[in-house]
Amino acid sequence: MSGSGRHPALDCVHCGFCLPVCPTWTVWGREPDSPRGRIEIARAMLDGAAPTAEMVSHLDSCLGCMACLAACPSGVRYDAVIEEARSRVEASGVRTSADAGRRSAIFSLFPHPGRLRVAAVFLWLWRITGLRWLTRATGLTRLLPFIGRLDALAPDLGFGEVTSSLPAGARAAGTSRGRVALVGGCVQRVFFPGVNEATLRVLSAEGYDVVVPLGQGCCGALSVHAGRDDEARAMTRALVERLEASGADTFLVNAAGCGSHLKDLGHLFRNDPAWRDRAVEFSRKVKDVTEFLAAVAPRAERHPIPGKVAYHSPCHLGHAQGIQDPPRALLRAIPGLELVEVAEGDQCCGSAGIYNLVQVEASDELGARKAANVMATGAPYLASANPGCTLQVQRVLREKGAAVQAAHPIEILDASIQGKPFPGRRG
Repeated sequence: MSGSGRHPALDCVHCGFCLPVCPTWTVWGREPDSPRGRIEIARAMLDGAAPTAEMVSHLDSCLGCMACLAACPSGVRYDAVIEEARSRVEASGVRTSADAGRRSAIFSLFPHPGRLRVAAVFLWLWRITGLRWLTRATGLTRLLPFIGRLDALAPDLGFGEVTSSLPAGARAAGTSRGRVALVGGCVQRVFFPGVNEATLRVLSAEGYDVVVPLGQGCCGALSVHAGRDDEARAMTRALVERLEASGADTFLVNAAGCGSHLKDLGHLFRNDPAWRDRAVEFSRKVKDVTEFLAAVAPRAERHPIPGKVAYHSPCHLGHAQGIQDPPRALLRAIPGLELVEVAEGDQCCGSAGIYNLVQVEASDELGARKAANVMATGAPYLASANPGCTLQVQRVLREKGAAVQAAHPIEILDASIQGKPFPGRRG
């Protein structure tokens, strides 16, 4: 429901301000693949229409990038509209058995860090044993498209990285300024373990005690964005309980998609009297780590990192959370670092949760545009604050043979504090 008490789909006045910022409308120019077109589909379903295969295809083609959310002069909660519409789709049984099976397989893996780590070890073995070379050379990759896609997306990690575990926490250097808890993430902790480690070092250097609650699982973001509401609520409840038990003053997130979800739990639990107020109170304490650090006076000395760094603004950081300047400000404060913007920087890279696994052609088209714009900056380095975006953009850059190293802003800040060079990796 909107603030007026009406369903948010009814707040759209079809003004068209959303059109030029919507990636799928920009690329295809089709009204049903625009935000207002999808809102019409949601309205039809609200009026009792059963979802058809065609309606589902247009809802599925939405990236959920929330560019329209920031551009809408009427304040339409498009995120609420698309998530509810997708929830109705999942409950309708309209999907083919093949599509439903593929989605079930994805959600049996990605929101489960333990299973995802097993998959990462498998990919490591897949590479070092020569199986990857063999399947590519013989064309078997075409018969195993899902494994091939995972292999293309995943960075080359060492055995120590794929078998690493969440760090327990860190003590403040000097007088403590407060106690914070860190959300470990799913993809982040498995494929980018250095991000969490860098986050702990930076927070410690800036005077914060950090706790990383053990046993934390997925925050539920992937599930809620795909219309799997019950699954999302169960995951979110479990994570909230662990974080609340930490006794921290603030809950910090270093993955944009997770942060966007955890800041809006009041909507997810709007129909749950036992959790609604608790969820709202929890969300008030959630901060992106760049947002948190940019708001306090720095303690640790920044050492130079010479070089040009292109900044990629993740959709769920810039659009959904409205966080634009904090990560840029942290990077600009590093001596010698030249921060450059990417053309069409507000356009989605095509990662979008599970989008690059279920909407492959569209994802590839958008990813190619983003990679071309990154390459056009001439920067040898890329900063991105969302693991899915980094996986997506680096995949395309690798395919194009571009030697661009990528890192999370917090990793770059950590390197500056430690007096080390740019910490990124090419793939």
